[in-house]
Amino acid sequence: MPRESEGEVLGVVLGLMGGSRMKVACKDGKERMCRIPGKLRNRVWVREGDVVIVRKWEIEGDKKGDVIWRYWPLQARILKEEGHI
Repeated sequence: MPRESEGEVLGVVLGLMGGSRMKVACKDGKERMCRIPGKLRNRVWVREGDVVIVRKWEIEGDKKGDVIWRYWPLQARILKEEGHI
């Protein structure tokens, strides 16, 4: 689960923009342009509709963020059933 004290929020990927960037609709009601950091770039493959954890940037945190975790489909289904998404 995301740690709100560290600026993390749940989100759903709306679309891929290329160059490891994507548009994410976050649970706090904002759309952010997010990227996959270098250490995760070749390890995490994200598609449209995936549930992710986004860490907001300190600067322009309302518009940009980093994807730090992608949930597997089973995990995402459980989150939806419990009402987190």
